Parts: sequence; structure tokens; C-alpha cells
Amino acid sequence: MRLLILGGTGFIGPHQVRYALGRGHKVTVFNRGRRPDDFPPEVEELVGDRNTGDLKSLEGRIWDACIDNPTTLPFWVRDAAKVLKGNVGHYLFVSTLSAYARNDTPGEDEAAPTAPYAGTDVMVERQPVKPELYGPLKAASEVEARRQFGAGKVAVVRPGLIVGPGDETDRFTYWPVRMARGGEVLAPGNGTDPLQYIDVRDLAEWTVRLAEQKAAGTFNAIGPAGVLETRAMINAVGKGVGARQARVYWVPATWLAQKQVSGWSDLPLWLPGQGPTAGFHRRNHAAAIRAGLTFRPLEETARDTLAWWNTLPQERRARPKTGLTPEREAALLAEWKAEKAKA
Repeated sequence: MRLLILGGTGFIGPHQVRYALGRGHKVTVFNRGRRPDDFPPEVEELVGDRNTGDLKSLEGRIWDACIDNPTTLPFWVRDAAKVLKGNVGHYLFVSTLSAYARNDTPGEDEAAPTAPYAGTDVMVERQPVKPELYGPLKAASEVEARRQFGAGKVAVVRPGLIVGPGDETDRFTYWPVRMARGGEVLAPGNGTDPLQYIDVRDLAEWTVRLAEQKAAGTFNAIGPAGVLETRAMINAVGKGVGARQARVYWVPATWLAQKQVSGWSDLPLWLPGQGPTAGFHRRNHAAAIRAGLTFRPLEETARDTLAWWNTLPQERRARPKTGLTPEREAALLAEWKAEKAKA
């Protein structure tokens, strides 16, 4: 297969490139050329800039499939279609679960309403994108992809939290690092809140297989296959990183809220399984599983994520982007235990 990957230098792209090469495909990447040494010599790299409309290097070329990784802006899809329409047999757009309008209903599938764009002309939006527009613009980009390439030739993949080696957000990485450090660990809720995520390698490899199959449709790209609760997640992470000196304390979500400890940022990955976020980690992903999405063990994801983290420079590891600092975690645990002792 002749495969074009738009982007290719981010979190997902390098895994896609390696997997596609391993399956015998001819891979071309298109990006701004800022990291020219990232690819094996057999990978063709075309240079351009979709934000400025520089797509000349794509003109007059034919590919069997195109995977569009970085697009947030609908005009990127529209302009790419001007040179790719008719020259690619299949178009796969990597979207996001943030494209949905709400997260309060458990079990919703791909037919759930998407976030509307409230502006007057979605095609005028440019970088940088306001955070509140990220979901609506992804949803509008999905619509534009189907309009330009035809629904029968388009696969829309909506990942949730993407985790694993190379994740620069630290949203999952916090837990392997924390469990490996050991000691008294603050964990949120009572351990029964649901969690969904996708290992970047599972996502990348599956997108290549979807392109091979020329699969069409919309898919919630999340795992694991069954129900995962917070307690099971932390136990699996601990097992994966060999944590033997960690003692986990489950602190009620109501108490954490009173202390202004937030899910997702202070305690990454977790969100309360009730109220406005009741459906966030309970999306239906049966369509993706039927389409061949598979999941590696969480223990493996945790182990490999920690191994990657430990290769980073010390100054980077000293400043994680999310999660409680050791000092704040210890202070919170001491306060909670003191209040519990008085009760």
C-alpha cells in the first residue's frame, strides 16, 4: 500500500510509520520538515504547511490511503482535498471524543450529538485554537472530510485519552511514576469510578489496518475491551512497574473537591463517575472492536511508559505537567487522616 500520513512527527505518527513499514507499505509523510531526522531512510518526507496553504508537494501524486493526524481546523481538510481528492483511495481522519456535545450519559455510541460550532464561519478559524473550540472544530472537520471525500471513503476515529511511551502530557504517566516511587499514595474516590484510555501503539497500529481495509464509518477508539475501574487501574499499573512499597489510600471525591483537588489535572486520568462526567469514561466502543481494535495489557503500557519516562532528561522529569506534587500529596493525606481520626 502507498500510504500518506499527514503529520507523522507527533505522538501517534512515529508509531504508525514503524508499523506500516513493518507491514511492507511505502510510507510518505507530509509536514513542515522541522524534524527531518525522525524517520528511517525508506520514508519519503514531503515538506509543506497546511496553515499557510502550502500543499504544492502533494500535487500530482497518488496514494492508496491517507491518514490525517494533526488536523483541528476544517479549512485544513478543505484545502487538502483540493489536491488529494481523486488521488487517494481512502481518507482516515483522527478526531477526538471531545467532539461530543456532552459527557453525562453512560453508554452513548458514535451517534451521540457532536459539539456545535457557535461562530458565523467555521472556515475562518486559524491557529491558535481557543480550548473551548477544540471539540466543535474537530466535529466540523469530520463533517468537512465526509463532504470532500465522500462518506464511503472516510473513516473517522475518535480517540479518548491517548497514553503510552512518548506522551508529553503526563496525564497517564503520573501513575506509573507515582506507583514506582512507592510510599503513601493518594487515590481518588472509592476505586469504582470507570476509566477508558487507548495505548498509542494500539491506536496507531489499528489506524493502519483500517486504512488497509478501506474501512468507512465513525469509531470511538478507546479501551480496554471490558470495564475498568480506578482500583483495578492502579493495581495493574503497580504490577506493571513492580511497585512493592506503595500503600494506596482511597480518599472520597467529595473531600477532594472541598480541598480543590481536581480530576484530570491534579489526579490525572480520573474523573468522577457521576454528574456531568458520568459518561466520559463510559463511551460505547463496540463498533471499534468489531472493526479490529485490540488492546495490549495495561501492565505492559505502564511498564513501557515508565521505561520511556526514565530516558528523559532529569530537568524534564523534575517538572511533570500534571499530577500532585509529592509535598501537596503528603499534606493532603496527613489532613485527611487527621480528620478521619477525629470522626
